[in-house]
Amino acid sequence: MMVIRVRVAQEYDVDFLVKCNTALAKETEGKILSEPTVRDGVLALLHRATLGSYIVAEMINASERSLVGQLMITHEWSDWRNGVIWWIQSVYVDPMWRRQGIYRAMHQYILEQAKQEPEIRGIRVYVEHRNHTAQAVYQNVGLTNAGYMVYEMML
Repeated sequence: MMVIRVRVAQEYDVDFLVKCNTALAKETEGKILSEPTVRDGVLALLHRATLGSYIVAEMINASERSLVGQLMITHEWSDWRNGVIWWIQSVYVDPMWRRQGIYRAMHQYILEQAKQEPEIRGIRVYVEHRNHTAQAVYQNVGLTNAGYMVYEMML
């Protein structure tokens, strides 16, 4: 019997996290990312907990365990709420394991963690506007469209 285990990622998960992030960029936006840059970015977050954390999901049975999904949480201070909002980012589930409750398990894990931290005021996610599959997944776990659009200027 396979069991989903969700946990905070550790430095020894870096190869999996890099693989997921590069696959995510290619799949969702057609972008080819520099693996050394992504590795440095992943390690920077793993070493600076004040920025956020990665969450991983693994499938476990009696003889093996396999990492199958990831998401990243980053922190935003909200002066309006006098607290922190967790942003879900870099969500990726191995295509072989999709539609089997992997994201739902990761979402439930972070929701439970957030409810135990008094300064956490909410959870947000941004999703590419054409990614209707992801939008449906987020709605199915109780997230709602907040009505904002994201603008950016990358340096």
